[in-house]
Amino acid sequence: MWQKVYNLIRNKYFLSLAGNVIMSGFGLITMTLIYRSLSKSDAGTWVFFQSILLLIDTFRSGFLTTAFIKFYAGATKERTAEVAGSAWFLGIAVTGILSLISIFSFFFLNNIHDEGLVLFFKWSGLYYAFSLPWFLATCVIQGEQQFDKLLYVRLSNQGSFIVFIILLIIIGKINLPNVLFAYLTSNLITSIYVLLKGWTRITALKQRTTNSIKEMYNFGKYSVGTALSANMFSTSDTFIINFMLGKPALAIYNLGQTLMQLVEIPLRSFAVTAMPELAAAYNQNNRHGVIQIMKKYAGMLSVWLIPAALIGCALADLPIYIIGGGKYAGTEAANVFRLFLTFAIIFPPDRFFALTLDVIHQPKINFYKVLVMLTVNIGSDFLGVYITHNVYGIAFATILPILTGTIIGYWALNKYSNFSFWNIFKVGYLETIALLRQIKGRKAFNS
Repeated sequence: MWQKVYNLIRNKYFLSLAGNVIMSGFGLITMTLIYRSLSKSDAGTWVFFQSILLLIDTFRSGFLTTAFIKFYAGATKERTAEVAGSAWFLGIAVTGILSLISIFSFFFLNNIHDEGLVLFFKWSGLYYAFSLPWFLATCVIQGEQQFDKLLYVRLSNQGSFIVFIILLIIIGKINLPNVLFAYLTSNLITSIYVLLKGWTRITALKQRTTNSIKEMYNFGKYSVGTALSANMFSTSDTFIINFMLGKPALAIYNLGQTLMQLVEIPLRSFAVTAMPELAAAYNQNNRHGVIQIMKKYAGMLSVWLIPAALIGCALADLPIYIIGGGKYAGTEAANVFRLFLTFAIIFPPDRFFALTLDVIHQPKINFYKVLVMLTVNIGSDFLGVYITHNVYGIAFATILPILTGTIIGYWALNKYSNFSFWNIFKVGYLETIALLRQIKGRKAFNS
């Protein structure tokens, strides 16, 4: 029995899911502490600052992560050293540019009147520098499929931040600047940790090659589109709410949206584990296999989200109260959460269409798709605010860019291999039934 438990814990799928669950769980705990300790205005400022910070960081993570894993996984020892060194070179270059922007912004800070923007331009350079080693360590770890180490990195990063927040609350020093310093410190601690553990492969920097750098750059400049698609739209929502409806409205909207991390957990976990399968099928020139794997993962997640969405809609007020406290009870936050849950069923097809396009060497389509989706999102957001004058307009508008991206992704993949969109849900249902029967059979066997 204990051997079975050990094998389950060491399973890469379990470790991937556990890492995402812990990361999202810690994120919710952190948001609970911050929302309950800061005013709506300060909470909104923190949300705005982090949204900009992570959006810009997506250019680095989206540029390097997929390209790194693609060229690193399964390669020879010499090739992995080449890729790791080239990734460090590109990572330092991108981080250097971002840090220089932060430094030069000091000359213009007096002309910026939004506190969230001031925090970003003033402190983003330090964040990008502090987080670079642990970010590249996660690339190496994913490339080697050592998900237990990935879990340790996430525990170090999120765990230390939560500890600092709790300490600030205990000593009565919880405020926006101190939350920021705690965030920077947790990133620095995590980077020191992975450097000491030797997980970054920073010593491979001297083994970089011009050809490998060009190869990663040419792939990454388009694959960044897939990563941007995951948060570009929420960030544009954040900007529009911040400047048109104010910081308190942003805090309310973000609280409802934050709970969608419960949907992002399986999406991220399945994406990490599906990518090697998709790549293997593509490398074997098995077009039907690529599409079947995509339909399996996207379909199962969509089917699973239906009962989850129904339960979430019924109980939406409870998590809003638990995380935000009494000052958010009766606000639009719970209904925003309900609206996002209603749309969630089409999230998996959109996400896995994008992932599959990257795998079949069509990152350029994802890049252009994101630009179209962003245009649709911004236009529908302005229209939604104009009509409703509240955050409901933004929440309703979310469905339009997701539908747009899904349609474009479906069209592009059909040119690669023809398939029916609705068959995704049929495959997902059949795979779910098969999984349940397999679990039931194991229980009967064990009894």
